[in-house]
Amino acid sequence: MVQSYSESDVPGKSQIPEKNSSLDNGDYNERGHWNNKIEFVLSVAGEIIGLGNVWRFPYLCYKNGGGAFFVPYVIFFVCCGIPVFFLETALGQFTSEGGITCWRKVCPLFEGIGYATQVIEAHLNVYYIVILAWAIFYLFNCFTTELPWAGCGHYWNTENCVDYYGENATNITNPNATSPVIEFWERRVLKISDGIEHMGGMRWELAMCLALAWFICYFCIWKGPKSTGKVVYVTATFPYVMLLILLIRGVTLPGAYDGIKFYLYPDISRLSDPQVWVDAGTQIFFSYAICLGCLTALGSYNAYNNNCYRDCIMLCCLNSGTSFVAGFAIFSVLGFMAYEQNVPIEAVAESGPGLAFIAYPKAVTMMPLSPLWACLFFMMLIFLGLDSQFVCVESLVTAVVDMYPETFRRGYRRELLILGMSIVSFFIGLIMCTEGGMYVFQLFDSYAASGMCLLFVAIFESICIGWVYGSDRFYLNIEDMIGYKPVFFIKWCWMILTPGICAGIFLFFLIKYKPLKYNNVYTYPDWGYGIGWFMAMSSMVCIPLGIIWMIWKTPGTFSERMKKLTTPSPDLKMRGKLAALSPYAANDAKLKADGKISTISEKETHF
Repeated sequence: MVQSYSESDVPGKSQIPEKNSSLDNGDYNERGHWNNKIEFVLSVAGEIIGLGNVWRFPYLCYKNGGGAFFVPYVIFFVCCGIPVFFLETALGQFTSEGGITCWRKVCPLFEGIGYATQVIEAHLNVYYIVILAWAIFYLFNCFTTELPWAGCGHYWNTENCVDYYGENATNITNPNATSPVIEFWERRVLKISDGIEHMGGMRWELAMCLALAWFICYFCIWKGPKSTGKVVYVTATFPYVMLLILLIRGVTLPGAYDGIKFYLYPDISRLSDPQVWVDAGTQIFFSYAICLGCLTALGSYNAYNNNCYRDCIMLCCLNSGTSFVAGFAIFSVLGFMAYEQNVPIEAVAESGPGLAFIAYPKAVTMMPLSPLWACLFFMMLIFLGLDSQFVCVESLVTAVVDMYPETFRRGYRRELLILGMSIVSFFIGLIMCTEGGMYVFQLFDSYAASGMCLLFVAIFESICIGWVYGSDRFYLNIEDMIGYKPVFFIKWCWMILTPGICAGIFLFFLIKYKPLKYNNVYTYPDWGYGIGWFMAMSSMVCIPLGIIWMIWKTPGTFSERMKKLTTPSPDLKMRGKLAALSPYAANDAKLKADGKISTISEKETHF
């Protein structure tokens, strides 16, 4: 029997994602697409390669057994990182939809997954950019002959300020002694209050830095893929230049070898600690930007026949490789600092903001031409965080525009939507520019966008694609796009390994939960923890509530409702040369006159 193909099924005819037929007229703007593969690759690289690669992975590696940490890291990389990363990217490319409507088309029952990812993303958009404001503030303070955190004697310093580099640290007996870099961070930058109960006044210098960060972010994405695709040529590549320069400088310093040895020396006994495995799993989810909807949005602007499988493997390896190399750049400098102060490496090793704004700046003061190296370091931080930030905002905008295309794909409404989101996020973020803002920042970081939320979403993403939509069906969709099927192992990850591993780590999170403390000293009031848990639950609750809502509003018996809600959208079709050969083509959702869905084979889902 000769198969007939439509024009859209012919290779080369589907280079640009299809537009919604209802919008295919002159009154609406095009959805947009990448001009070439490089724009997509650089945009994804800019999103996933961020601050966590520099300030989180090296410290976790050192803390959890050095080289031994790579054992659980590689296991989670293979079983969770690559499968979920590929799932989200391929889903966006196949559906040409944003982070919410893609799930609506694939499986209406699990549309709540999309809302959960966008809630997490909305939280990220508010607080992540505050880090850029801090880095911009430090960068402005680098243009001096002597770095302001290099010594005491400034108006923000106290009588307890001691220049550890200027005198032997072992001879300091004052129990309240603090270093100039800590006092600059806490008393000059943050002017930190006693607790979240005392928010204090606005730090207007930080507020202006935050406004500048949002200004830059807005104009990076205001034209969608057209502007984002051009900006990433700089923002995604410049950090590598800076990282290479800092790496070369770091490994040539005295004491660098000791720092690198502490970073990599394997302690196999640490593998028996469950926390090591949890840290490895959560780092994968943090650094790969999965379960945020970003990858789905970026993939949705791809050509239908783009080889997203090859792209995902390459990008995942690039991300982990960058984290590994960043460890050499960071720990070579920390080894130098420990050598100069004659203290063990444990005394100077930090992670998170403590590394970026205390440990590394302190080490820089011990180098010749310290303002230059400080300037390069903070420029690297700004570029690392900038593209992660504006891609997150772009992804949220994409999700909203795809939900209401008739409203936002007219004139300059999309640009106005981005402006509105930026302004609202800026004003919410101002609370983190107050004297008590650091306590709010930590609540956002530890609860709103925590590994617990990401793991919860990953469980349902895997179940939805692996079991409800069907891993075989999705593999056929992918084959239609790229011309061949990926390795069989990924299918089993979606069905068994990924949801099982994520569920195990999620339960361990709950069992081993410890209330957040600032600097391991300050304990939040009960209402502070309540706010944190509310932010965490605000995303996770979207999935069960979404399921309940969809079942409640769908007419018919329970069995009929489940059939309807687990059946893909009628307009979700393969557009390649396998479309007419699909065993699922005859079973796509078709509405009868009475509003009921026509026959659906059991082959369509795993129900």
